[in-house]
Amino acid sequence: MDPRPTYTITTAETHQAPVYLQHRPTPPMPLQEIPPGVELVTLPSGVRTLAYTQPTPPPMTAAPAAQPVPAWAKTTALLVPTTGFGIGAAGVGLSYAAPGLIAMSHALWAAVALIAVGGGAAMALLKRCRRPAPAQITQNITATGFFGRANGTINHR
Repeated sequence: MDPRPTYTITTAETHQAPVYLQHRPTPPMPLQEIPPGVELVTLPSGVRTLAYTQPTPPPMTAAPAAQPVPAWAKTTALLVPTTGFGIGAAGVGLSYAAPGLIAMSHALWAAVALIAVGGGAAMALLKRCRRPAPAQITQNITATGFFGRANGTINHR
């Protein structure tokens, strides 16, 4: 058995209002002081009282009509797989060409080194084969007056 006591629930009759509500001809507060969300209502027994009311639901709006897809979006959507496959193919091609590209870069560096060394060697050979010309030095000195300052020029030819 359940040790808790049981209670009988009774309900008041719905056609008669309680005594404290029966003789009230006016609302409990002036109408201008009633806060928002509270209204003066008349109960089924004829008693008028203040009560919270449910706000009216906003009117149902129709679902927006489906708009067509713009042309630029269709074009972009069609180009994306093409671009992706192109990039993928380029990656595969580079992976197959990598050994050749490495060899080509080594060959290019060797060509650059050959040109640099060849140019330096040619310059050294030309310097060695060339006969130096005898140096001609001319000197012009001029002075004016007994204590005048002397001016001179030296020309190397």
